Amino acid sequence: MAQVVAISGSPAEKSRSSAVLDYAKSLLIAKGHTVVDMTIRDLPADDLLYGNFRSPALAGLHQTLDQSQGVIIATPVYKASYPGGLKALLDLMPQYGLAGKIVLPIATGGSLNHLLAIDYAMKPLFSVMGATHILRGVYILSEQVKFDDNGTMTLESDIDERLTSAVNELASTI
Repeated sequence: MAQVVAISGSPAEKSRSSAVLDYAKSLLIAKGHTVVDMTIRDLPADDLLYGNFRSPALAGLHQTLDQSQGVIIATPVYKASYPGGLKALLDLMPQYGLAGKIVLPIATGGSLNHLLAIDYAMKPLFSVMGATHILRGVYILSEQVKFDDNGTMTLESDIDERLTSAVNELASTI
């Protein structure tokens, strides 16, 4: 089976986009794939802020990406784009850091006004970085992600179906 890198672009430790990413990872693992976690919080903030291309943590991500066939990038959307921390991480990756990779973008946002963030903000960058195939992606409204008193996440049924379908497409493509 294939290895997939799951990158969380959320600056928060707990977020809807991170919870959705965890769910997507569980679907891939159930299909026998290996998933390696990465969050923007895993890298030293100074490395991101000051553009430290020689960061040992970043070198580890590069090596993991080189060994992977797929990438899921899940992020919140603020003001029609992904957070600056994710942009800083992607800027520190090699020019063709996604070459030969199949990429599944997932975004969560507070309104439908940000619906096109995947198509207009994320996909062009992934393409420039050499992604072989960028899947349609899934945009999820914050209100479609629910947490119970125990912190267990559930998705509205139509979102669950769309996300499951996208993950299945990634699993079958890699």
